[in-house]
Amino acid sequence: MTTFTKLAEGKQAKISVYPTHKLSKINDNIYGGFTEHMGRCIYGGIYDPENSNKALVDEHGFRKDVIEAMKELNVPVVRYPGGNFVATYHWLDGIGPHEQRPRRPELAWLGVESNQFGTDEFMKWCKVVGTEPYLCLNFGTGTLDEALGWLEYCNSTQDTHYANLRRKNGREQPYDVKYWALGNKCWGPWQVEQMTKEDYAKRAYQWAKALKLLDPSITLILCGETGHSIWDSYVLKECVKLDQHSLGGSTTASLVDMHSIHIYTTSDDPTKNAFAPRSAERAIEICASLIDMARIENNVPPSVPRQTICFDEWNVWDPKRAPGDKGAEELYTLSDALAVAIWLNVFVRQSKHVAMANIAQSVNVISPLMTTKDGLVKQTTWWPLLLFSKHMRGWTVATHVSCSTYEGETSPPWMRGAVDTPWLDVSATVNDDGWTSMVVVNSHLTESFAVDLEGVANGEKSIDVSTITADKWDIVNTAEKEMVGIKESSCKGDGKFEFPNMSITMLRWRI
Repeated sequence: MTTFTKLAEGKQAKISVYPTHKLSKINDNIYGGFTEHMGRCIYGGIYDPENSNKALVDEHGFRKDVIEAMKELNVPVVRYPGGNFVATYHWLDGIGPHEQRPRRPELAWLGVESNQFGTDEFMKWCKVVGTEPYLCLNFGTGTLDEALGWLEYCNSTQDTHYANLRRKNGREQPYDVKYWALGNKCWGPWQVEQMTKEDYAKRAYQWAKALKLLDPSITLILCGETGHSIWDSYVLKECVKLDQHSLGGSTTASLVDMHSIHIYTTSDDPTKNAFAPRSAERAIEICASLIDMARIENNVPPSVPRQTICFDEWNVWDPKRAPGDKGAEELYTLSDALAVAIWLNVFVRQSKHVAMANIAQSVNVISPLMTTKDGLVKQTTWWPLLLFSKHMRGWTVATHVSCSTYEGETSPPWMRGAVDTPWLDVSATVNDDGWTSMVVVNSHLTESFAVDLEGVANGEKSIDVSTITADKWDIVNTAEKEMVGIKESSCKGDGKFEFPNMSITMLRWRI
């Protein structure tokens, strides 16, 4: 957690870090990915067997450069196959011999799905990348029988129909998929089979009961909205409760383990754009309170593990700039990179409540990573994601910031009355090897901040410094020229540092 004291303009800024004050363990899953059958995320993104540049594609049709990039990020978990796509997806279409797989109309993004990439291909890709699969169930046109069949296909060791179908398709051992989402954005008016909160809660609870009867070990994730909606409040109240049923004996447990929320941020104004992810921090705090309220009202005892938040879609996305039905290929600016860094600061600060977060999406679609026929483009937003995923793991530690604030309008507008917007947005971590890492985002377009540092390095001779910045807020990276990246340097551990305008700075030192 980072606390804050507002200073008047011109007053001396200060950041105090307390590396020995560990607050909450950071779940590595906050650096999760997301792949949806949308635009060029799957076909031409992670799976590209038709690419004429055969050096880029392995024997499975997977893009080797994308695999290496995902390994560089050390992505722990990847959500699949959607997203809005999943509301009309039937997993049986995507298994078995490729020539027998049906082509289907795709209603979320108004395309055609070839089903050449499906469950077994995704599981194989996850193994190659070294990541864990997270599957989303079809709550639109899907049925409970279909969901149970998919769970059996993926996880069962028994001599039963779908487990044997998996074996017939070449996979003897189960995939042991741990994470399963109970639908996606079922509240949305654009959804096929949009639901009321009442209908969703009833269906989710009944599905959860059946799914855990088949495999009690799985983690089930409720479909939430923004974390601060009536949908979230109602669904949590109806589903976060004790369930008594027989699993070889009487047990008392909660059927759901996590609650998902989705937020995308954006603004045409570069400063409002950078600060917009602070709205997600308030959403997390509200959602965590709604979880506690549901547990209190439903008399869930402390012995039942507390439900956590799965922020399984987040990013900067302007649908006008990058329409979903046109592939949503954003061209990200330095301002967007600042926003992504603040997003990640939020997840570190809120690690007590957030057990998973999945950037939407991992390749091509509103993504930090873009493929071309000949290689990869690492957008401005790739670089903060890389810094965080490499170094901001372990424990979040107590931090205090004193500085002036941005006083202008915010996006969304309600932030102004609910959330502080200090010019310096900060989070800090310590890992088991004794490394402390602190990220400071200065979103001011013109002003750098000379800051007094307390508890940083503690007299060590030098601090490792990583900086992401540029001369203009709207600068972008392209295949022809990479304008934004990470600059490595060092500084003296003398208790002072100047954070440039429009910059992301990571300071690292050993305790």
